[in-house]
Amino acid sequence: MNGGRETVAVLGLGVMGSVLAGALLEGGHDVTVWNRTPGRDAALVERGARRAGDALDAVRAAPVVVVCLYDHASVHETLDPLAEQLRGRVVVNLTTTTPNEARDLAAWAAEHGVRYLDGAIMATPPMIGTPGAAILYSGDEGVFGEVRGLLDVWATSTFEGTDPGRASLLDLAMLSGMYTMFAAFLHGAAMVGADGVSAGDYARRAAPFLAAMTEMFALDAEVIDSGDYSDPVQSLDWSDLGHLVRASEEQGVDPAPIAMVEQLRRRQVDAGHGAQGFARIYEGLRRR
Repeated sequence: MNGGRETVAVLGLGVMGSVLAGALLEGGHDVTVWNRTPGRDAALVERGARRAGDALDAVRAAPVVVVCLYDHASVHETLDPLAEQLRGRVVVNLTTTTPNEARDLAAWAAEHGVRYLDGAIMATPPMIGTPGAAILYSGDEGVFGEVRGLLDVWATSTFEGTDPGRASLLDLAMLSGMYTMFAAFLHGAAMVGADGVSAGDYARRAAPFLAAMTEMFALDAEVIDSGDYSDPVQSLDWSDLGHLVRASEEQGVDPAPIAMVEQLRRRQVDAGHGAQGFARIYEGLRRR
């Protein structure tokens, strides 16, 4: 399945599923589509996709089934009744799930003789098919190799290991960083906005500064991996963020994003680690 025209079924035609199916059509593959809500397949059918009457019809049409549904429960709801028809077929699940949910689906697939590959999309729908898109995969490495030609139509494809939950774990960990960063940006915009500074002006100032600060990730990672926080550039004692909380309140802005960070810092100081580096917050976050 590494090259040439392949037959693929796509289950789920939300914004992302529709884009994935469209990219397969553009790549010259035979695509059968199905969605629980009727009518979402019209544009794809006009472009050459085959409309399936139901999920069973879609599964029977193709040896490779791509699943992009709402959540973990909807995947089970859709696939469980089709377990026997899926036996021997490849299922590539691109639905966002937690790591344990991905492992659950992999175990279900193994029980029913389904060849399962879990994927985590690190891209927005408009990015699919562009050089900036990436999709992480984990689970059955043999399946990854067999369908790599299909996967590369969408994005840069990387195999992250045989643990089916690894792709989801990496995806959600990076999204955690992204959403926390977005919340921090919005908090800063609200602070300066209280004095009439536009969000656009703030963004122009913040973007290069924050981009430069990401270079600290590698340095902090070295410290975390070594487990030695004793030689900081700036200690936790000297990293008191109380003034940021007070400034937020003075501006009439909810300090929640920065107050959360200050709470994490304070826990380490109260535990006797004030002389150590800021990265030691990691120790307070991780599960023992």
